[in-house]
Amino acid sequence: MGRTAVITGGMSGLGAATAARLAADGVEVVVVDVAAGADVVLDISDSGAVTRAAEKIGEVDILVNSAGIVGPNKPLWEIADEEWLRTFAVNVTGTFNMCRAFTPGMKARGWGRVVNFASMAGKDGNPNMAAYSATKAAVIGMTKSLGKELAADGVLVNAIAPAVVDTPMNAETAPEVLAHITSLIPMKRVGRPQEVAELVAWLASEKVSFSTGAVYDISGGRATY
Repeated sequence: MGRTAVITGGMSGLGAATAARLAADGVEVVVVDVAAGADVVLDISDSGAVTRAAEKIGEVDILVNSAGIVGPNKPLWEIADEEWLRTFAVNVTGTFNMCRAFTPGMKARGWGRVVNFASMAGKDGNPNMAAYSATKAAVIGMTKSLGKELAADGVLVNAIAPAVVDTPMNAETAPEVLAHITSLIPMKRVGRPQEVAELVAWLASEKVSFSTGAVYDISGGRATY
């Protein structure tokens, strides 16, 4: 049976790697992104736009919420209101909007997979990244709640928590911050997008059957809980 996946942030970085990996498994992939060239150009923080896009896309079996922004690289007390709100709008509200739009259909059909992108920052907190860290903690909480809500309906909802990975998004991170979070990885290197995509592909597959509301670390050994 053919599956259809929607992948947000699918034009670059982890989203693009995930799109390629799922396509290799024969999944029909719909790439959603704010960037030109996406199958669906969409600002996921706009709830009305997400609702309209979902109606056009139709039935979806797999939802991968990989779109996200780093937000401000500065001490918490220097963060402006608009910087804080924009980071939450994309990373948290965007994930919420997509889950709200697509999980009812999965529930009705009795099968679905949702993979939300959190981060090690959501567990540990990264210095000078309070907004980003807080949003990823929120994604973890949302994942655990939604996983329980859909646990008996054949829809599995899990999150991944990568450490720093070699992506365009992390290229925007301040060098001193990047150096600090890389130094926390026992493997002494950053991750590769393809490594993360392999984990996502497993979580999006039928091979996973007894795991929901969980957070899967992919951190080169950084994770401590």
